[in-house]
Amino acid sequence: MGDPVLPADTYCAIAPGHEWHGPYHDTEYGFPVDDESALFERLVLEINQAGLSWLTILKKRDGFRTAYDGFDVDAVANYGEIERARLLDDARIIRNRLKVDAAISNAAVIAGMRDSHGGFHEWLAAHHPLDKTAWVKLFKQTFRFTGGEITGEFLMSTGWIEGAHHPACPIAKEIAALGPPWVTA
Repeated sequence: MGDPVLPADTYCAIAPGHEWHGPYHDTEYGFPVDDESALFERLVLEINQAGLSWLTILKKRDGFRTAYDGFDVDAVANYGEIERARLLDDARIIRNRLKVDAAISNAAVIAGMRDSHGGFHEWLAAHHPLDKTAWVKLFKQTFRFTGGEITGEFLMSTGWIEGAHHPACPIAKEIAALGPPWVTA
């Protein structure tokens, strides 16, 4: 028996070589993330993707990074009405009041996790392993604008749950070798 075949309709078959999806697929999607700013960025991007294509978010990613002060949790947690209005007027990002408010609120929650758990990564580790249903319930209780799809994609994209890559994708083997949480559970 040979290696499993990569189905043509999967992200793993479509993304490689694509200007925007390729680099994300090959170097970020599903790789374990422990940096607070990177985790916050991924949460903000997943929230903003709701109702839109991932390509739209990837194209606006640099705009998000600039608009949200490099995803500095403390800076965003301290945003007030002036910053909120600035974000809602910034065409480089998704100008949705609920999503902007969620980013600001979630930054404050993440900052608070430093006192309760040592940080966002440590909070995730303290609750791992959970099944997807339990993760979704926990995220809904903890964060704003986090339903099943957003939570699932956030957890897959940051290595907490399996499923980011098809088993036949060479990147899946690369990620598994790094020992992400879903492998070590």
